[in-house]
Amino acid sequence: MIRTHLLELIGRKHWTAQAKLAQVTGIRPTTISELAREIASSITIDNLDLICEALDCQPGDIFTFEPNKIPRIEKNQHGEPIRPVKD
Repeated sequence: MIRTHLLELIGRKHWTAQAKLAQVTGIRPTTISELAREIASSITIDNLDLICEALDCQPGDIFTFEPNKIPRIEKNQHGEPIRPVKD
């Protein structure tokens, strides 16, 4: 699962709201909110670039990977990924 640290980074700027990041970047407030709440299904490279520039950070500062509780990729006997897990 991808975790976001967007709210923490916004706080480091001493900005009081996600709205400031939306204003500075031109990204819709709803998009910023979905990213912050970890419900966004995607982000464009352009938006990521704008956020990194505004927050003076790297993409790895915003996102980290935490292993999924229920694996989404099937692995073979050697632990190598082979295909998506079927629903």
